[in-house]
Amino acid sequence: MVDPFHLAEYGTTAVNYNRDIESFPILKSLLERIVGSENRDVYYKSPTDMGVNRASAGITDDQVVREAARQEIIRRFFRYQWEYLQAVGTQETVERTEQLMKQVGVTPTDRPMVSPARQAAREAEATGKGHKGLYCGAALQLPDETIVTGKNSPLLHAASAAILNAIKYLAKIPDDIHLLPEVTVNNLGELKAKVLGSTSPSLNVAEVLVALGISAASNPAAKAGVEMLGRLRDCDMHLTHVPSSGDESGLRDLGIIFTTDAQPTSHGYFLR
Repeated sequence: MVDPFHLAEYGTTAVNYNRDIESFPILKSLLERIVGSENRDVYYKSPTDMGVNRASAGITDDQVVREAARQEIIRRFFRYQWEYLQAVGTQETVERTEQLMKQVGVTPTDRPMVSPARQAAREAEATGKGHKGLYCGAALQLPDETIVTGKNSPLLHAASAAILNAIKYLAKIPDDIHLLPEVTVNNLGELKAKVLGSTSPSLNVAEVLVALGISAASNPAAKAGVEMLGRLRDCDMHLTHVPSSGDESGLRDLGIIFTTDAQPTSHGYFLR
């Protein structure tokens, strides 16, 4: 239908949904009661003013929005690929996202953390730092665009190592100072393996956060690191391997946006 409110206000013909046009007087009345009829400039004057067609009015830097959109497409590609490998997504969805990446001219490695994470995994293998023949890498981009990496070991998951390295960098703590004493990490690993029967005694992100919180009470370095955790919110991370549930929950609690190559961490991990 022609939007009569838009026509009356602006003298311009616009077409909108009949339901939106019919409901607009109700919304207008509610807005007037909330902000007052004398503040008419602060609320919508027609259903057309509320439509998705107005999204462009909020864009002040088109290049920033374009780059954010390209990055979101790459994140979706990794997510759909992971879901497909878990047999909860479809190959068609992955292929459609690949086509979309080609259309906008991006590849998975245009996500800045992807190549550093994969390089970290290769370095772990070259130096024999992994655990039981598994070599994982993680890379985290900080607010100043510095990228910090982590590798898996018998003590820590790759994501856990990246988190510790990141907060040490932010707190300007020297590399040779440990936020978590090795004896503490070893004792937690033994508890997981011998008492809880875990097949992965190395610490995931959630476990590292708990250990940091406890250590902060007696370790000034750990306390300084804990104070930096809030600065990781909305940062981006990439992992080469499937994150454990503890990694997922810990990264989610920190507000870190992560993607993964979804390489399996054990034989027979995937159904297909």
